[in-house]
Amino acid sequence: MYSKEESQKLKREFWVSFAEKYPRKWVLYDTKIKDFSFKFYVDNKKAQVLIDIEHRSDEKRNAYYEKLEALKNILEEEFIKDLIFEKEYTLESGKTISRIWVEKLGVGFSNRNYWDAIFDFYYEKMNALEMFYLEYDEFIKDIE
Repeated sequence: MYSKEESQKLKREFWVSFAEKYPRKWVLYDTKIKDFSFKFYVDNKKAQVLIDIEHRSDEKRNAYYEKLEALKNILEEEFIKDLIFEKEYTLESGKTISRIWVEKLGVGFSNRNYWDAIFDFYYEKMNALEMFYLEYDEFIKDIE
């Protein structure tokens, strides 16, 4: 087991190593849609690439989610398979969001032997999601 400080240091090292292996600017929070973001997540059991739709207005959150759901076949056939779509995902905080994600199980940031596999997974999946988003962002943004 790692102390909290050791764990934080290792996580920092993990992210720095990822940035060194794949030095590029990711879209992440720069989607031009309020509370619509792409995220990386890792713990000691899995790595995930996520789209989180966290709009306070359920109506707007659902509208963005439904736009992505309408594009699901294109997304899965042309960009990325094995996505999990969840219209009502509850965060640990109790907040309900919409989430679409793909994950790689059986890996963790505390074992350096997994780092390259996680980095490659992140690059492949996030790059695919970004390419999809850049192609369809005007359609997704148009919820009015």
